[in-house]
Amino acid sequence: MTTPATTTAVHVVYAHPSERSFTREVLDAFLDGLADAGRPYTVSDLYAMDFHSELTRAEYERESGYDAEAPVPEDVAAEQARLAAADTWVFVYPVWWADCPARLKGWFDRVWTVGFARRTVGGPRVAEKALVLCTAGYDIAELEASGCYRAMRTVMLTDRIGERARASEFVVLGGSASASASGWQVLKGEHLARVKALARSV
Repeated sequence: MTTPATTTAVHVVYAHPSERSFTREVLDAFLDGLADAGRPYTVSDLYAMDFHSELTRAEYERESGYDAEAPVPEDVAAEQARLAAADTWVFVYPVWWADCPARLKGWFDRVWTVGFARRTVGGPRVAEKALVLCTAGYDIAELEASGCYRAMRTVMLTDRIGERARASEFVVLGGSASASASGWQVLKGEHLARVKALARSV
């Protein structure tokens, strides 16, 4: 899922187990938009990769001991290399229980290592932009009323991304649970058009 290029401009981290989901449609629309704009990209499809989301004891001891000189697992090093080669990081996932899927949470646990994303000499690896695209059953108004929107946004943009990107944006593509079947088709089309436009502008 990588366009032929020597330099990667965008790296997408995607987390959804189904090929027939709206989240997958969002990913495809985003990649189409990147292709339209001529932007090279790479994708980490965490479920297709069967990315291991739990820290091993050795990883925990490395991180809790702040041992930046200790090696990291090959799959973690590969993810860090993809991020280091990109100036824009994009996260695409569904909202489950007001957060991302466990596999993506585990990705942060393992990839945001000492020496790469924290406790680094001279500061962490910094992207020009981080873009979060998450799908949700509830629309923005419902998520704001419940307090979930602020919590979700804070966790992703303040805690997980924070100073690791010079600019960041959090986009919720919601409303599937409350719209009628015909209404959802219209809303889905609007969401996908927005996603393509975002891809062309990153």
